[in-house]
Amino acid sequence: MFRDRQEAGERLGLELLGAKLANPVVLALPRGGIPVAAAVANALDAPLDVLIVRKVGAPGNAELAVAAIVDGTPPDVVVNREIVEAYSLGDEELAALVNAERPELERRSRLFGGVTRSHSLAGRTAVLVDDGAATGATLKVALRAVKRRGPTRTVVALPVAPSDALDVLRQEADQVFCLSAPGRFRALSYHYRSFPQLTDEDAINALRAANEERKLRHPR
Repeated sequence: MFRDRQEAGERLGLELLGAKLANPVVLALPRGGIPVAAAVANALDAPLDVLIVRKVGAPGNAELAVAAIVDGTPPDVVVNREIVEAYSLGDEELAALVNAERPELERRSRLFGGVTRSHSLAGRTAVLVDDGAATGATLKVALRAVKRRGPTRTVVALPVAPSDALDVLRQEADQVFCLSAPGRFRALSYHYRSFPQLTDEDAINALRAANEERKLRHPR
């Protein structure tokens, strides 16, 4: 069990430090992944960026993803073809569902873009970090979008996840690091002593603190 997200990130950072990753960029999945990723970036002395992923739910079942939008220029749309076919969605119906999620993706992009800058992934190791994964579905689509941006390697780093989610991620990433894979996973909150829901302000403050720490290490 982890004390909180920061401690989980510190432990994860030590694990990744031993892997000697080449030229890493740490990508946090907000909001909960930001404090974890900030500690990882600090351990690796690597730049920290935010990767915003917005799930596109199926009609009448918002928890089932027919697609996902990943922030970028332009945004990447990753389609879950099996679910699209199961719901017999045409191109226009799918486009309407995707477009309905764009405003929130754009809001978060503006919000986090004000406190962090985008880093090129070309020729670098992309390290995707979250505070845990229940199914791996969000990270799976995030990985597919990140691969289009030219990294030499993709790495997933998590404090905790069930083994079946890790199996899904190993099919997509070059490496997967996970500190704990309990047989009985339950919810993420069961694996942290302190696991508050983070607000936008909490996430922004964590990003700002990480940016200040990096500026102290690398003054211009």
